[in-house]
Amino acid sequence: MKSFIRLTDFSKQELLEIFKIADSMEQYEDFLKGKTVVMFFPTSSIRTRVTFEKGIYLLGGQVILFDPTVLDKKEDIVDVCGYLQNWADAVIVRHKNIDMLEKMANTMTIPVINAMTDDNHPCEMMSDLYSLSKNRRDYLCDEYLFVGGDGNIGRAWKEASEAFGFSLTQSAPLAYQISGLDCNVDLQTAIEGKDIICTDSIPSESLEDFKDYQITEILMDHANRNAVLNPCPPFCRGEEVSQGVIDSEYFVGYEFKKNLLKVQQAIIIYCLSCDGKIG
Repeated sequence: MKSFIRLTDFSKQELLEIFKIADSMEQYEDFLKGKTVVMFFPTSSIRTRVTFEKGIYLLGGQVILFDPTVLDKKEDIVDVCGYLQNWADAVIVRHKNIDMLEKMANTMTIPVINAMTDDNHPCEMMSDLYSLSKNRRDYLCDEYLFVGGDGNIGRAWKEASEAFGFSLTQSAPLAYQISGLDCNVDLQTAIEGKDIICTDSIPSESLEDFKDYQITEILMDHANRNAVLNPCPPFCRGEEVSQGVIDSEYFVGYEFKKNLLKVQQAIIIYCLSCDGKIG
């Protein structure tokens, strides 16, 4: 059994093994029959929670749901986990502090799966890259551009680039540069030669700083031929992306995110397998 906290905890080959599981999901009917997965999600979560909960149901498992604030109570998390692992077969956690997830993973003998922290969002990255693998012939040879500030989505793309080995640069004001990433403050030149354009929502207090970083159709015309726009939801039309570009052929669309369901199922199956490999 293996926890899923950071993509960089895995080799590229191990991560591609998860994609192979997603490709053959029909083989895993009732994989979770008789098993219980405890999830910690805030009420604000929509896409990640729905797909995890439905994915577990489709695999025959039971879900018990808590708000993540219950992990911050006075009782030491080591003691919480000591009891929890008696009844749960896996734990899926969305919590601000990745240290909390790492402590849980180090304490329990069952897998802990990271459903998003302030540092990263590994399941989202896996889903996006899996979708790209189905639509791009050489998706790991494509040039990726992240347009946005130093937050969990930008750091998650950086983590993914390190784990999978693809090229990633950033475009943002220098005050928002992600440590370890090349950052081009001029968006028009940054987007030239790029294939995959990724964005993140802009905090309200930073909107003025990012007024020149909205992705439009005109800007996308400067990217490589057949480039795609992959904004991380929730995106805001008129802020990090224009209305027009979302309605254009550049936007990969809502179908792109359908794979979140089976990729997260594949992550659960991978983590619950004896040695992290199936077959």
